[in-house]
Amino acid sequence: MKEQWNERYAAPEYIYGISPNRWFAEKLSQLKPGKLLLPAEGEGRNAVYAAKEGWEVFAFDQSDEGQKKALKLALVQNVTINYSLGDLIEFEPPQNNYDAIALIFVHMPAEIRQGVHRKLIEKLKPGGYLILEAFTKKQLQNTSGGPRSESLLYEREFIADDFKDLNMLEFEETITLLDEGPLHRGEAFVIRLLAKKSEN
Repeated sequence: MKEQWNERYAAPEYIYGISPNRWFAEKLSQLKPGKLLLPAEGEGRNAVYAAKEGWEVFAFDQSDEGQKKALKLALVQNVTINYSLGDLIEFEPPQNNYDAIALIFVHMPAEIRQGVHRKLIEKLKPGGYLILEAFTKKQLQNTSGGPRSESLLYEREFIADDFKDLNMLEFEETITLLDEGPLHRGEAFVIRLLAKKSEN
């Protein structure tokens, strides 16, 4: 999988664009800046945006090609981001450390998805927020992006169960129009979530 993403990110253009995901940007703008964790951040578009908005950004991805492009984008945009190499299973950020965590099109097979999601809840500070956008299984009928394997796509029930320990503030399954670089363009079926960890 790492080799697959390195091959994709080795392209000279930013395959998902350099502008932030719209749902992420909209929800982040409603929160007070603090520490933000971005797992599987890829080419850095969301990390760089958040840093420009005053967040202290911690990102990681398994792809060193993605890391290179993210750090290059940060340099061009004159911001600083912390970007480590690591995968979703083995990477262990500190507990109760982040004011927000964002999972933007982070797709995992069922055998690890719930474990990773629940581990990330532990990384949120009390009162911290989770922002998520992901493709649903209906997305297989579209050519606007996302995994081509049904096992990597999500259903509302999966997300509801994975994050049942959080307070769901906004939770919807909807159709959106993507315009995020050459690999995310067109009508798409997505799940969107904004949730909050209890204060105590």
